[in-house]
Amino acid sequence: MHDHSQYRRRFRGMTAEAMRAAADAMEAGGEEPSRATTRVQLELPPQAMDRLQRLKDRTEAASYAEVIRNALRLFEALVDEHEKGAEFSLKRANGETAAYKIFV
Repeated sequence: MHDHSQYRRRFRGMTAEAMRAAADAMEAGGEEPSRATTRVQLELPPQAMDRLQRLKDRTEAASYAEVIRNALRLFEALVDEHEKGAEFSLKRANGETAAYKIFV
């Protein structure tokens, strides 16, 4: 496990813009060894956290990270299709088809 406390101390009190610039510099300069994964910390309002928990339970995902990875894959596929001009529709259990406007 990496000790990131030196980075936390270094970036405490920085503006978001300065942190992005520092992150870009670290990525370009290789200040921290490259890893197969990157840790991301999210702050979610209670309703969003409830939604995340419900999705985790409904999909039997092993973790919140799994739910988010699946959501990213799905969203990326939808964006790719949208950029190619696709239109989306849903076929309901009763056979009814309805247009689905994901991107307005």
